[in-house]
Amino acid sequence: MITGELKSKVDQLWTTFWNNGISNPLSVIEQISYLLFIKRLDELELNKERIAKRTNKPVENPTFPPEKQGARWSYFKNLDDAEEMLYMVRDVAFPFIKALGGKAGETAYTRHMKDAVFLINNPALLSNVVAQIEKIPMEDRDTKGDLYEYMLSKIASAGQNGQFRTPRHIIKLMVELMQPNTSEVVCDPACGTAGFLVAVAEYLRDLRDNDGNKVLAALENRAHFDNEMFHGFDFDGTMLRIGSMNMMLHGIEDPKIEARDSLSETSGYVDEAFTLILANPPFKGSIEKSTIAKSLTKILSTTKTELLFIALFLRLLKIGGRAAVIVPDGVLFGSSKAHKTIRKTLVEDHKLDGVISMPSGVFKPYAGVSTAILIFTKTGVGGTDLVWFYDMEADGFSLDDKRQPIESNDIPDIIKQWHSRDLEQDSDRKSKAFFVPKEEIKANSYDLSINRYKEIEYEEVEYDPPSVILGKLRELEADIDQDLTALEGLLS
Repeated sequence: MITGELKSKVDQLWTTFWNNGISNPLSVIEQISYLLFIKRLDELELNKERIAKRTNKPVENPTFPPEKQGARWSYFKNLDDAEEMLYMVRDVAFPFIKALGGKAGETAYTRHMKDAVFLINNPALLSNVVAQIEKIPMEDRDTKGDLYEYMLSKIASAGQNGQFRTPRHIIKLMVELMQPNTSEVVCDPACGTAGFLVAVAEYLRDLRDNDGNKVLAALENRAHFDNEMFHGFDFDGTMLRIGSMNMMLHGIEDPKIEARDSLSETSGYVDEAFTLILANPPFKGSIEKSTIAKSLTKILSTTKTELLFIALFLRLLKIGGRAAVIVPDGVLFGSSKAHKTIRKTLVEDHKLDGVISMPSGVFKPYAGVSTAILIFTKTGVGGTDLVWFYDMEADGFSLDDKRQPIESNDIPDIIKQWHSRDLEQDSDRKSKAFFVPKEEIKANSYDLSINRYKEIEYEEVEYDPPSVILGKLRELEADIDQDLTALEGLLS
């Protein structure tokens, strides 16, 4: 979350675009993203140059060739001539980043950037925007993520069609729960800006082996990380571009970000390809039945996207593959045949590991929808014996539209209890975490709502006898009457 001065700077930047005729929120984010990307490329190049200077060696793998030095942020940001700045950005730097990484079509990034358009044609506007972006601190990678999240919160359509932007601390929670390793093949079939994929990358960057060495230091791990680990699907061209830039800004050279409507019959078939799925798919109600992939309708007869996505996750995962996904509460207790079928499939045919109930304010200010995190493993042969439930009551932020930081936060406890869960200790259903046997879930029509199983401990409250309460009321009346008498005396 960003607050205070940084938030004010982003708001001012946003207003500058609107005042100059660029009012589509996604267009604003795209244009800011292009400039942030150019700025970040230059920051990385400057770091390489500092290392080269200290070691008296040439710059390793320079991004900017000699003839493209004018495309660097550190060059054009200092230009006094706004017309020259516009030329350098629009006609030199922007075409340069569109082709970055090779010929058009060579990477996912260049494919998505092929149709990108630089909309800023006003020299004064560009000069103003460059000056404002220069004042926004971007050194810290968490700040970059918070900045993206805040910009996305300003999209007028956010929350429509079920597309809720996932808070970064919830994404980090899910990654910490799954503890991805360097051999994973990770997918988000509704990736948007690639927040889940970025979080996995950041987790692995910090991961160390038993000797304290970074696991990505091994060449084979790094090659897989750069080229084969990350996969994301989305059907929105703007999101594909933003997601690709986001991944490249976080150091993933060639993420497989594909234009694909994951539930559609026309999107091609992907089967048992991934070891880990992290996702917050759109909950937009129903879609046209004729457009749904037949491979999904064979599993589940429904048009509800939140159910179809679970069927899709099971199709996409390899045997032994794991998933942590966000679902609306209705998935947990819905009474339709499709709702019961998908829950039964998770419990009986695969291994449902955990259900984390989240408070309804987690997705504010987009919406107050109640959600949960489902954690499961694809087995094809069952394996569910006990399901771990956790009742999250606080996530470290107020549950209103302001979402201000607060002290109450269950997330550290969730992570700790998940990784140390114990069948014998986690049996108290009055606590936040507990296990429920498969047979009990089956007996309740596979209902997965935590309220079905949690025991609420009621505190006995003792009240005064009625005669005592009446006596206190008479005393209050006497005091009021005395005060009124005194007031009348003052007025006479």
